[in-house]
Amino acid sequence: MKKWTRLSLIAALLALAGCNTVRGVGQDIEKLGSTIEGAAKK
Repeated sequence: MKKWTRLSLIAALLALAGCNTVRGVGQDIEKLGSTIEGAAKK
């Protein structure tokens, strides 16, 4: 039983870490898009 608890905890932590990574990439792409849009307006 303890083995399944540990595996579940590890899986949950990995899933949360993955979400943060994807969120960070999305923010970077959004900033890049804003920069390109600003350059295009000039």
